[in-house]
Amino acid sequence: MSDDTLFEFEQDMSRADVATYLRTVADNLDDDGQLDFSAADQSSTIEVPEHVEFEIELERESNERGSSEVSLELEVEWYETREGSIAGPGSLEIG
Repeated sequence: MSDDTLFEFEQDMSRADVATYLRTVADNLDDDGQLDFSAADQSSTIEVPEHVEFEIELERESNERGSSEVSLELEVEWYETREGSIAGPGSLEIG
């Protein structure tokens, strides 16, 4: 199995700008599921199916200097060749 990176972007941004991007993603998921990404010389469009696997990971990594990096990862996954819902452990609440 090989990995094929369709789009990649990383940039230092304000929290408000990140929230704006996440709202746009959420609105497009709620609408027709089509997400269009573009930055510099790359672009990609993907259609997200009705049912996906959603994962949240909150992680703290400490280093030997006593500082730590916190990461929040939101991941949406699906198989391009499989339809149907994926059973989960229950409902998620974010407050």
